[in-house]
Amino acid sequence: MTLPTKAHAFAQVPLAWALRAAGHEVCVASQPELVDDITRTGLTAVPIGPELDQAGMVEENRRQREEAEQADFDGPDPELLLKLDGLPPEAVTYDYMQGLFTVMTTLAFKALSPEHAMDELVGFAREWRPDLVVWDTLVLAGPVAAKACGAAHARLLYSLDLLGRMRERYRGELALRPAEVWDDPVQEWLESTLERYGCAYSDDLMLGQWTIDPVPPSMRLPVDLPYVPVRFIPYNGRAELPDWLRPLPERRRVCLTLGLSFREMLGGDRASVSELLEAVADLDVEVVATLNAEQLEGVAKVPDNVRAVDFVPLNELLPTCSAIVHQGGFGQVQTAMAHGVPQVVLPNGTWDTVPRAQQVQDSGAGLAVDDPDRVSAVEIREKLVRVLEEPGFAVNAARLRAEMLATPAPAEIVPLLERLTAEHRAR
Repeated sequence: MTLPTKAHAFAQVPLAWALRAAGHEVCVASQPELVDDITRTGLTAVPIGPELDQAGMVEENRRQREEAEQADFDGPDPELLLKLDGLPPEAVTYDYMQGLFTVMTTLAFKALSPEHAMDELVGFAREWRPDLVVWDTLVLAGPVAAKACGAAHARLLYSLDLLGRMRERYRGELALRPAEVWDDPVQEWLESTLERYGCAYSDDLMLGQWTIDPVPPSMRLPVDLPYVPVRFIPYNGRAELPDWLRPLPERRRVCLTLGLSFREMLGGDRASVSELLEAVADLDVEVVATLNAEQLEGVAKVPDNVRAVDFVPLNELLPTCSAIVHQGGFGQVQTAMAHGVPQVVLPNGTWDTVPRAQQVQDSGAGLAVDDPDRVSAVEIREKLVRVLEEPGFAVNAARLRAEMLATPAPAEIVPLLERLTAEHRAR
């Protein structure tokens, strides 16, 4: 079960194919708008519910923030549902977390698992009878369907487990309070949902019976949950290797990418394309910039050392690169680490991009900009020159690559998933 976005679905494809290659039946459920992308991977798609208007959801969240600001609302900013990190420990109080999970239940969990889609998924699960449901950490329809049909279930992360860490803190605070005053908005919603299917609530519905985690072990957050580490395998969708990418570059190559999520569904890029191109102009490097015509509209001239292409698979491009400049997306960071490429990260502020950028910098495998809201061409250029010229960045990037290669590949965790599923059935 995945969010209806390519970035989330593609993160599940290697494990899905590992399960199929081991002889298991696998299907991928999501909203109808993702069906073509799923079937292009060779997997079986199960459309459930109506299309999910994610662009409209982003706009609605923006409108609600503006209304809250105008009304001097002193509760949690709804945008915090995408920012679960960066607060000092003293700010993460019970009241703060209570407000946060109230906002997330309303604007994220319910919106991403609407009632009609939930009913369809439960109906399909009860007919198809899966043994295991693997679900995107934001799509709680997945564990609900597993509960309704008696299957085992596991979260598959696409990011740092910020949600798991915050939930663990919140449940710890709840445990200190008398049970009669508990008011857990996530549990309340799930309980009422499960009543429709004749099922009872259990705590694993929020965080999975176990969590499949593709983040390198050295970067995993300290959360006390059962994790199944798995190697991140880059998958960029159906693609064709362009002629210009086949020979080795004649000089150092730099990848500049803003990813697909913002330009396709989140209202446009937060980074300035003009600033980025100014930063790399006249450097003695070949820059491959994955920018489309719309992103280049406000650019007077593309520098001579920049090759602008609408799309090129990162997994094929990065082995030829000496550095990458990007916005901190999960696929960008993980693919760069998989190929041992030093990074310059301009986190866009979504979900875990800021703490992930800090992790890259702390590991010595790259640099993060000082203030993502005030980044300049001068700063980007300085940091890019450093990661290209100082050998320590390449050394540490190679160390992270070695750590990833030492993590079990998807095919290697299939026997463990089989055993865990069998243990669930035996109970």
